[in-house]
Amino acid sequence: MESLRTALVGGQACEVCGRLPHPRRLRLTVAKLLAVFPVEFALHAIVLALHPPYVVAVGVLVITTTVLVIWVVEPSAMRFLRAWLHAPHVQASSGIDALWRIRVTVADRVGSLERVTHELAGVEANILGLHVHAVENGVRDELVVSAPDSVRAASLSAAVEDAGGNDVQVWPTTALALMDGQTKALSLAARVVGDPTELPHAVAELLGAHLITDRVLLSGPLPTDGTLLKIPSPWAGMFAFTRPGEPFTPAESARAHRLAQLAELAVPRPAHRL
Repeated sequence: MESLRTALVGGQACEVCGRLPHPRRLRLTVAKLLAVFPVEFALHAIVLALHPPYVVAVGVLVITTTVLVIWVVEPSAMRFLRAWLHAPHVQASSGIDALWRIRVTVADRVGSLERVTHELAGVEANILGLHVHAVENGVRDELVVSAPDSVRAASLSAAVEDAGGNDVQVWPTTALALMDGQTKALSLAARVVGDPTELPHAVAELLGAHLITDRVLLSGPLPTDGTLLKIPSPWAGMFAFTRPGEPFTPAESARAHRLAQLAELAVPRPAHRL
């Protein structure tokens, strides 16, 4: 489970499918050249120094280069340069507001959200959407804010912490995050009714979680901090979801289980013979 947590949190992975963004073409080309050129250079130097027969030299170069580049050098280089390859493209400020999703725990008392709003206004961030989840030590607010393109996640996080927020998490997001929560839930419910096999993907999208598909991970030690959620499956026994660093609230767990019940009702029943 720790390896899964590292994979999901360590990079710029998609919040739902967990995949890293495709590297830009220029970076991919540079990475492959850096991987292949030293191997090609060394092999050609060795072959030319040994002066084997022409056919032997060609055969050795073709076979050795193909094996080393495809199965050894290039995969190793891709892993070594992964952080650079998949890093987001930093562009000059365009003057267009960016959207961010912020999760923060605040005290359940009057004025807590007002202080958060005031501090965000100090960095020119405007709250566009808000969802509140009750938790043991207060309330967990999920905000969607717009901010100038020059504002970074660190500035937003610092502003929320200055307002008294705890366990602050900040992610870049898209306009899809502004969809009304009830509308989104109904849309996903309709999707599950139309195709019950969409249940795990619908739950992952609803909760911003990752579906665990590796059963080996589930057989090992599991996190006990509330970041693992299991729901019954009408055909697979159980689905498990993880959201590293962000425990599931009781309300979110209830929503996921309701979707599972809906999928179970939508599964076609075998016809009874008279």
